[in-house]
Amino acid sequence: MTSNDATTAGAEATFAGMWRDLAPVGRDGRSGGYQRFAWTREDHTLREWFASEAERRGLDLTVDRVGNQWAWWGDPDAALAAGRPGIATGSHLDSVPDGGAFDGPLGVVSAFASVDALRERGFEPDRPIAVVNFVDEEGARFGVACAGSRVLTGAMTADRARSLTDADGVSMAEALRAAGRDPEELGPDADNVRRVGTFVELHVEQGRHLSLPEVDQPVAVGSDIWPHGRWRLHTLGEANHAGTTRLADRDDAMLGFAAAVIAARRAAESHGCVATIGKVVVTPGGVNAIASEVTGWLDARGSDESAVRRVVADVTEVVEEFGGLVVEDSWTGTTPFDPGLARRIATRLGGIPVLGTGAGHDAGILANAGVPTAMLFVRNPTGISHSPEEFATSEDCLAGVAALTTVLLDLAGGAS
Repeated sequence: MTSNDATTAGAEATFAGMWRDLAPVGRDGRSGGYQRFAWTREDHTLREWFASEAERRGLDLTVDRVGNQWAWWGDPDAALAAGRPGIATGSHLDSVPDGGAFDGPLGVVSAFASVDALRERGFEPDRPIAVVNFVDEEGARFGVACAGSRVLTGAMTADRARSLTDADGVSMAEALRAAGRDPEELGPDADNVRRVGTFVELHVEQGRHLSLPEVDQPVAVGSDIWPHGRWRLHTLGEANHAGTTRLADRDDAMLGFAAAVIAARRAAESHGCVATIGKVVVTPGGVNAIASEVTGWLDARGSDESAVRRVVADVTEVVEEFGGLVVEDSWTGTTPFDPGLARRIATRLGGIPVLGTGAGHDAGILANAGVPTAMLFVRNPTGISHSPEEFATSEDCLAGVAALTTVLLDLAGGAS
Protein backbone atom coordinates (compact mmCIF):
# COMPACT_ATOMS: atom_id res chain seq x y z
CA MET A 1 0.00 0.00 0.00
CA THR A 2 1.30 3.47 -0.84
CA SER A 3 0.14 6.90 0.19
CA ASN A 4 -1.43 7.36 -3.26
CA ASP A 5 -3.91 4.50 -2.85
CA ALA A 6 -6.56 6.64 -1.17
CA THR A 7 -5.06 10.03 -0.35
CA THR A 8 -5.05 12.91 -2.78
CA ALA A 9 -2.75 15.87 -3.37
CA GLY A 10 -5.17 18.13 -1.50
CA ALA A 11 -5.35 15.85 1.50
CA GLU A 12 -1.56 15.53 1.62
CA ALA A 13 -1.21 19.31 1.54
CA THR A 14 -3.75 19.84 4.32
CA PHE A 15 -2.05 17.16 6.42
CA ALA A 16 1.26 19.03 6.15
CA GLY A 17 -0.42 22.35 6.95
CA MET A 18 -2.20 21.02 10.03
CA TRP A 19 0.97 19.36 11.28
CA ARG A 20 2.87 22.62 10.86
CA ASP A 21 0.19 24.57 12.75
CA LEU A 22 0.23 22.17 15.72
CA ALA A 23 4.02 21.88 15.96
CA PRO A 24 4.71 24.89 18.24
CA VAL A 25 1.80 24.44 20.68
CA GLY A 26 3.12 23.46 24.09
CA ARG A 27 6.59 22.62 22.80
CA ASP A 28 9.59 22.97 25.10
CA GLY A 29 12.30 24.81 23.19
CA ARG A 30 15.06 23.07 25.13
CA SER A 31 14.00 19.42 25.00
CA GLY A 32 11.74 19.48 21.95
CA GLY A 33 9.09 17.65 23.96
CA TYR A 34 5.50 18.72 24.55
CA GLN A 35 3.66 19.90 27.66
CA ARG A 36 0.00 19.70 26.65
CA PHE A 37 -2.13 19.02 29.71
CA ALA A 38 -5.90 19.00 30.14
CA TRP A 39 -7.68 22.28 30.80
CA THR A 40 -4.58 24.47 30.52
CA ARG A 41 -3.81 27.38 28.20
CA GLU A 42 -2.14 24.97 25.77
CA ASP A 43 -5.18 22.71 25.82
CA HIS A 44 -7.40 25.71 25.10
CA THR A 45 -5.25 26.57 22.06
CA LEU A 46 -5.50 22.98 20.81
CA ARG A 47 -9.28 22.99 21.26
CA GLU A 48 -9.54 26.25 19.33
CA TRP A 49 -7.42 24.72 16.56
CA PHE A 50 -9.76 21.71 16.39
CA ALA A 51 -12.83 23.95 16.25
CA SER A 52 -11.32 26.06 13.46
CA GLU A 53 -10.47 22.96 11.40
CA ALA A 54 -14.06 21.77 11.79
CA GLU A 55 -15.42 25.16 10.78
CA ARG A 56 -13.10 25.35 7.78
CA ARG A 57 -14.63 22.12 6.46
CA GLY A 58 -18.20 23.04 7.32
CA LEU A 59 -18.44 20.24 9.88
CA ASP A 60 -20.92 20.55 12.75
CA LEU A 61 -19.00 20.91 16.01
CA THR A 62 -20.55 19.52 19.17
CA VAL A 63 -19.06 19.22 22.66
CA ASP A 64 -20.32 16.51 24.99
CA ARG A 65 -20.82 16.76 28.75
CA VAL A 66 -17.18 15.89 29.41
CA GLY A 67 -15.66 18.33 26.93
CA ASN A 68 -14.78 15.90 24.14
CA GLN A 69 -15.10 17.63 20.75
CA TRP A 70 -16.96 16.02 17.83
CA ALA A 71 -16.87 17.40 14.27
CA TRP A 72 -19.69 15.75 12.28
CA TRP A 73 -19.97 15.36 8.52
CA GLY A 74 -23.67 14.59 8.27
CA ASP A 75 -26.50 14.48 10.80
CA PRO A 76 -25.80 11.85 13.48
CA ASP A 77 -29.24 12.10 15.09
CA ALA A 78 -31.12 11.58 11.83
CA ALA A 79 -28.83 8.66 11.01
CA LEU A 80 -29.37 7.14 14.45
CA ALA A 81 -33.14 7.46 14.09
CA ALA A 82 -32.83 5.62 10.77
CA GLY A 83 -30.87 2.84 12.43
CA ARG A 84 -27.57 3.83 10.81
CA PRO A 85 -25.34 5.30 13.55
CA GLY A 86 -22.24 7.16 12.50
CA ILE A 87 -18.58 6.31 12.03
CA ALA A 88 -16.20 8.18 14.34
CA THR A 89 -12.45 8.53 14.00
CA GLY A 90 -9.83 10.61 15.75
CA SER A 91 -7.74 10.49 18.91
CA HIS A 92 -6.49 13.12 21.40
CA LEU A 93 -4.30 16.23 21.44
CA ASP A 94 -2.93 16.22 25.01
CA SER A 95 0.48 14.82 25.92
CA VAL A 96 2.48 13.23 28.70
CA PRO A 97 5.14 15.46 30.29
CA ASP A 98 7.80 16.14 27.65
CA GLY A 99 5.92 13.90 25.24
CA GLY A 100 6.33 13.34 21.53
CA ALA A 101 4.56 15.05 18.66
CA PHE A 102 2.76 12.00 17.25
CA ASP A 103 1.00 10.29 20.17
CA GLY A 104 -2.57 11.53 19.76
CA PRO A 105 -2.26 14.38 17.24
CA LEU A 106 -1.39 11.98 14.41
CA GLY A 107 -4.83 10.39 14.76
CA VAL A 108 -6.69 13.71 14.80
CA VAL A 109 -4.77 15.22 11.89
CA SER A 110 -5.11 12.00 9.87
CA ALA A 111 -8.85 11.97 10.50
CA PHE A 112 -9.30 15.49 9.10
CA ALA A 113 -7.01 14.62 6.17
CA SER A 114 -9.08 11.52 5.43
CA VAL A 115 -12.26 13.59 5.34
CA ASP A 116 -10.49 15.90 2.86
CA ALA A 117 -9.45 12.92 0.72
CA LEU A 118 -12.98 11.51 0.65
CA ARG A 119 -14.47 14.85 -0.33
CA GLU A 120 -11.87 15.39 -3.03
CA ARG A 121 -12.93 12.05 -4.49
CA GLY A 122 -16.55 13.24 -4.51
CA PHE A 123 -17.57 10.74 -1.83
CA GLU A 124 -20.96 11.17 -0.15
CA PRO A 125 -21.27 8.95 2.95
CA ASP A 126 -24.38 6.92 3.72
CA ARG A 127 -23.46 7.17 7.40
CA PRO A 128 -22.27 10.39 9.04
CA ILE A 129 -18.57 10.61 9.87
CA ALA A 130 -17.20 12.34 12.97
CA VAL A 131 -13.70 13.51 13.77
CA VAL A 132 -13.23 13.42 17.56
CA ASN A 133 -10.76 14.99 19.98
CA PHE A 134 -10.93 13.20 23.33
CA VAL A 135 -9.89 15.36 26.26
CA ASP A 136 -7.35 14.26 28.90
CA GLU A 137 -6.41 10.93 27.32
CA GLU A 138 -2.94 10.76 28.85
CA GLY A 139 -4.05 11.58 32.39
CA ALA A 140 -0.84 13.56 32.79
CA ARG A 141 -2.40 16.28 34.94
CA PHE A 142 -4.95 14.45 37.09
CA GLY A 143 -3.50 10.94 37.13
CA VAL A 144 -6.22 8.89 35.40
CA ALA A 145 -5.71 7.99 31.76
CA CYS A 146 -8.54 8.32 29.23
CA ALA A 147 -10.54 10.49 31.62
CA GLY A 148 -12.56 12.04 28.79
CA SER A 149 -13.76 8.73 27.39
CA ARG A 150 -14.11 7.11 30.83
CA VAL A 151 -16.54 9.74 32.09
CA LEU A 152 -18.31 9.86 28.73
CA THR A 153 -19.11 6.14 28.87
CA GLY A 154 -19.71 5.96 32.61
CA ALA A 155 -16.52 3.98 33.29
CA MET A 156 -15.55 6.70 35.81
CA THR A 157 -18.04 8.69 37.84
CA ALA A 158 -18.29 12.43 37.51
CA ASP A 159 -17.83 12.83 41.27
CA ARG A 160 -14.53 11.00 41.18
CA ALA A 161 -13.35 12.96 38.13
CA ARG A 162 -14.21 16.29 39.74
CA SER A 163 -12.29 15.36 42.88
CA LEU A 164 -9.05 14.38 41.12
CA THR A 165 -6.22 16.81 41.81
CA ASP A 166 -3.05 17.78 40.00
CA ALA A 167 0.44 18.20 41.46
CA ASP A 168 -0.46 21.72 42.64
CA GLY A 169 -3.57 20.53 44.46
CA VAL A 170 -5.94 21.96 41.83
CA SER A 171 -8.99 19.74 41.41
CA MET A 172 -10.45 18.90 38.04
CA ALA A 173 -13.57 20.78 39.10
CA GLU A 174 -11.49 23.89 39.72
CA ALA A 175 -9.61 23.45 36.45
CA LEU A 176 -12.86 23.11 34.52
CA ARG A 177 -14.21 26.25 36.14
CA ALA A 178 -11.01 28.16 35.29
CA ALA A 179 -11.36 26.97 31.69
CA GLY A 180 -14.88 28.40 31.50
CA ARG A 181 -16.78 25.12 31.92
CA ASP A 182 -19.35 24.24 34.58
CA PRO A 183 -17.99 21.23 36.49
CA GLU A 184 -21.56 20.22 37.37
CA GLU A 185 -22.18 19.49 33.69
CA LEU A 186 -19.53 16.79 33.79
CA GLY A 187 -21.03 13.34 33.44
CA PRO A 188 -21.78 10.37 31.18
CA ASP A 189 -23.35 11.21 27.85
CA ALA A 190 -25.20 8.19 26.54
CA ASP A 191 -26.77 10.15 23.70
CA ASN A 192 -23.36 10.96 22.25
CA VAL A 193 -22.17 7.37 22.65
CA ARG A 194 -25.25 6.05 20.82
CA ARG A 195 -24.39 8.24 17.84
CA VAL A 196 -21.23 6.18 17.27
CA GLY A 197 -21.88 2.92 15.45
CA THR A 198 -18.17 2.26 14.88
CA PHE A 199 -14.99 3.92 16.13
CA VAL A 200 -11.62 3.69 14.35
CA GLU A 201 -8.59 5.27 16.04
CA LEU A 202 -5.34 5.78 14.16
CA HIS A 203 -2.26 6.01 16.36
CA VAL A 204 1.50 5.99 16.04
CA GLU A 205 2.97 2.60 16.95
CA GLN A 206 4.43 2.66 20.45
CA GLY A 207 7.05 0.02 19.77
CA ARG A 208 9.03 -1.16 16.77
CA HIS A 209 7.18 -4.27 15.60
CA LEU A 210 6.36 -2.80 12.19
CA SER A 211 10.04 -1.95 11.65
CA LEU A 212 11.25 -5.52 12.14
CA PRO A 213 12.82 -6.88 8.92
CA GLU A 214 10.38 -9.78 8.83
CA VAL A 215 7.42 -7.35 9.02
CA ASP A 216 8.51 -4.07 7.37
CA GLN A 217 5.04 -2.56 6.95
CA PRO A 218 3.89 1.06 7.38
CA VAL A 219 0.47 0.25 8.88
CA ALA A 220 -1.09 -2.47 11.05
CA VAL A 221 -4.51 -3.12 12.55
CA GLY A 222 -4.93 -3.71 16.29
CA SER A 223 -6.19 -6.92 17.87
CA ASP A 224 -6.41 -5.95 21.55
CA ILE A 225 -5.07 -3.81 24.39
CA TRP A 226 -3.28 -5.54 27.22
CA PRO A 227 -4.72 -5.25 30.73
CA HIS A 228 -3.17 -2.30 32.51
CA GLY A 229 -3.59 -0.09 35.54
CA ARG A 230 -2.16 2.59 37.79
CA TRP A 231 -1.65 2.31 41.53
CA ARG A 232 -0.69 5.00 44.05
CA LEU A 233 1.92 3.95 46.60
CA HIS A 234 2.25 5.72 49.98
CA THR A 235 5.12 5.13 52.40
CA LEU A 236 5.34 7.05 55.67
CA GLY A 237 8.14 8.14 57.98
CA GLU A 238 9.16 11.06 60.16
CA ALA A 239 10.68 14.30 58.93
CA ASN A 240 14.00 15.10 60.57
CA HIS A 241 17.41 16.63 59.99
CA ALA A 242 19.54 14.72 57.49
CA GLY A 243 22.79 15.65 59.21
CA THR A 244 22.06 15.36 62.90
CA THR A 245 19.73 12.36 63.16
CA ARG A 246 21.44 9.04 63.90
CA LEU A 247 20.73 6.24 61.41
CA ALA A 248 19.29 4.20 64.26
CA ASP A 249 16.82 7.00 65.04
CA ARG A 250 15.64 7.59 61.49
CA ASP A 251 12.23 6.70 60.12
CA ASP A 252 12.87 7.40 56.43
CA ALA A 253 9.84 7.01 54.16
CA MET A 254 12.18 6.80 51.17
CA LEU A 255 13.51 3.41 52.25
CA GLY A 256 10.12 1.77 51.88
CA PHE A 257 9.57 3.48 48.58
CA ALA A 258 12.98 2.40 47.27
CA ALA A 259 12.15 -1.18 48.21
CA ALA A 260 8.89 -0.85 46.27
CA VAL A 261 10.74 0.33 43.15
CA ILE A 262 13.04 -2.70 43.25
CA ALA A 263 10.08 -4.97 43.99
CA ALA A 264 8.20 -3.69 40.94
CA ARG A 265 11.08 -4.54 38.61
CA ARG A 266 11.61 -7.98 40.11
CA ALA A 267 7.90 -8.78 40.09
CA ALA A 268 7.55 -7.73 36.46
CA GLU A 269 10.44 -9.98 35.46
CA SER A 270 9.06 -12.85 37.51
CA HIS A 271 5.54 -12.68 36.08
CA GLY A 272 6.32 -11.79 32.46
CA CYS A 273 4.92 -8.26 32.62
CA VAL A 274 6.16 -4.67 32.50
CA ALA A 275 6.03 -2.29 35.45
CA THR A 276 7.28 1.24 36.01
CA ILE A 277 7.27 3.76 38.83
CA GLY A 278 7.82 6.94 36.86
CA LYS A 279 6.38 9.62 39.11
CA VAL A 280 7.20 10.38 42.74
CA VAL A 281 6.39 13.14 45.22
CA VAL A 282 8.52 13.48 48.36
CA THR A 283 7.51 15.37 51.50
CA PRO A 284 8.99 17.68 52.70
CA GLY A 285 11.23 17.38 49.67
CA GLY A 286 14.40 19.02 50.96
CA VAL A 287 17.88 17.73 50.12
CA ASN A 288 18.82 17.94 53.79
CA ALA A 289 15.54 16.56 55.18
CA ILE A 290 14.54 12.98 55.91
CA ALA A 291 11.34 12.14 54.05
CA SER A 292 8.16 11.96 56.13
CA GLU A 293 6.05 10.75 53.19
CA VAL A 294 6.67 9.46 49.69
CA THR A 295 3.95 8.99 47.10
CA GLY A 296 4.71 7.19 43.87
CA TRP A 297 2.67 5.87 40.98
CA LEU A 298 3.02 2.33 39.68
CA ASP A 299 2.10 1.50 36.08
CA ALA A 300 1.81 -2.24 35.43
CA ARG A 301 0.79 -4.05 32.24
CA GLY A 302 0.99 -7.46 30.62
CA SER A 303 -0.73 -9.81 28.22
CA ASP A 304 -2.35 -11.76 31.09
CA GLU A 305 -4.60 -10.12 33.69
CA SER A 306 -3.73 -12.49 36.53
CA ALA A 307 -0.02 -11.93 35.95
CA VAL A 308 -0.45 -8.14 36.22
CA ARG A 309 -2.40 -8.59 39.44
CA ARG A 310 0.40 -10.77 40.84
CA VAL A 311 2.89 -7.99 40.11
CA VAL A 312 0.77 -5.52 42.06
CA ALA A 313 0.30 -8.00 44.90
CA ASP A 314 4.07 -8.46 45.21
CA VAL A 315 4.66 -4.71 45.32
CA THR A 316 1.81 -4.22 47.79
CA GLU A 317 3.32 -6.80 50.12
CA VAL A 318 6.59 -4.89 50.22
CA VAL A 319 4.92 -1.51 50.75
CA GLU A 320 2.80 -2.89 53.58
CA GLU A 321 5.89 -4.37 55.24
CA PHE A 322 7.05 -0.77 55.64
CA GLY A 323 3.67 0.32 56.99
CA GLY A 324 2.59 1.87 53.70
CA LEU A 325 -0.54 1.75 51.59
CA VAL A 326 -1.34 0.95 47.95
CA VAL A 327 -4.45 2.42 46.32
CA GLU A 328 -5.75 1.49 42.87
CA ASP A 329 -6.26 4.61 40.74
CA SER A 330 -7.39 2.87 37.56
CA TRP A 331 -7.69 -0.58 36.05
CA THR A 332 -8.66 -1.76 32.58
CA GLY A 333 -8.83 -5.45 31.83
CA THR A 334 -7.92 -7.10 28.55
CA THR A 335 -9.69 -5.17 25.82
CA PRO A 336 -10.24 -7.03 22.56
CA PHE A 337 -11.14 -4.94 19.56
CA ASP A 338 -14.02 -6.15 17.40
CA PRO A 339 -12.49 -9.24 15.73
CA GLY A 340 -14.80 -9.17 12.72
CA LEU A 341 -14.04 -5.49 12.17
CA ALA A 342 -10.29 -6.14 12.48
CA ARG A 343 -10.48 -8.95 9.90
CA ARG A 344 -12.53 -6.77 7.58
CA ILE A 345 -10.01 -3.93 7.80
CA ALA A 346 -6.98 -6.21 7.42
CA THR A 347 -8.51 -7.78 4.31
CA ARG A 348 -9.62 -4.46 2.86
CA LEU A 349 -6.09 -3.09 3.29
CA GLY A 350 -4.42 -6.01 1.59
CA GLY A 351 -3.60 -8.31 4.48
CA ILE A 352 -1.75 -5.85 6.73
CA PRO A 353 -0.29 -7.13 10.03
CA VAL A 354 -2.49 -7.56 13.12
CA LEU A 355 -0.92 -6.81 16.49
CA GLY A 356 -1.78 -6.20 20.13
CA THR A 357 -0.55 -3.30 22.20
CA GLY A 358 0.45 -2.62 25.78
CA ALA A 359 -0.65 1.02 25.53
CA GLY A 360 -4.06 2.21 26.63
CA HIS A 361 -6.27 4.25 24.30
CA ASP A 362 -9.70 5.87 24.17
CA ALA A 363 -10.53 3.15 21.64
CA GLY A 364 -10.24 0.63 24.45
CA ILE A 365 -12.67 2.53 26.66
CA LEU A 366 -15.23 2.70 23.84
CA ALA A 367 -14.73 -0.98 23.07
CA ASN A 368 -15.43 -1.84 26.71
CA ALA A 369 -18.59 0.28 26.46
CA GLY A 370 -19.85 -1.92 23.64
CA VAL A 371 -18.93 0.26 20.65
CA PRO A 372 -17.49 -1.79 17.74
CA THR A 373 -13.95 -0.48 17.66
CA ALA A 374 -10.73 -0.86 15.68
CA MET A 375 -7.26 0.69 15.72
CA LEU A 376 -4.70 1.39 13.03
CA PHE A 377 -1.02 1.75 13.94
CA VAL A 378 1.52 3.73 11.90
CA ARG A 379 5.15 2.58 11.93
CA ASN A 380 7.52 4.26 14.38
CA PRO A 381 11.11 3.46 13.31
CA THR A 382 12.57 4.64 16.64
CA GLY A 383 10.33 2.35 18.66
CA ILE A 384 10.20 5.18 21.21
CA SER A 385 7.05 6.87 22.49
CA HIS A 386 6.15 9.30 25.30
CA SER A 387 9.41 11.04 24.40
CA PRO A 388 10.62 13.70 21.96
CA GLU A 389 12.28 10.84 20.04
CA GLU A 390 8.88 9.51 18.98
CA PHE A 391 8.72 9.60 15.18
CA ALA A 392 7.02 8.55 11.97
CA THR A 393 8.13 9.44 8.46
CA SER A 394 5.96 11.63 6.23
CA GLU A 395 5.56 8.72 3.83
CA ASP A 396 4.30 6.42 6.57
CA CYS A 397 1.97 9.11 7.95
CA LEU A 398 0.41 9.47 4.51
CA ALA A 399 0.17 5.69 4.24
CA GLY A 400 -1.81 5.87 7.47
CA VAL A 401 -4.08 8.53 6.02
CA ALA A 402 -4.58 6.35 2.95
CA ALA A 403 -5.44 3.36 5.11
CA LEU A 404 -7.89 5.34 7.24
CA THR A 405 -9.49 6.85 4.13
CA THR A 406 -10.02 3.38 2.67
CA VAL A 407 -11.52 2.15 5.93
CA LEU A 408 -13.93 5.11 6.16
CA LEU A 409 -14.87 4.62 2.51
CA ASP A 410 -15.74 1.01 3.31
CA LEU A 411 -17.56 1.59 6.61
CA ALA A 412 -19.50 4.75 5.74
CA GLY A 413 -20.78 3.42 2.43
CA GLY A 414 -22.05 5.95 -0.08
CA ALA A 415 -20.88 6.68 -3.59
CA SER A 416 -18.04 8.51 -5.29
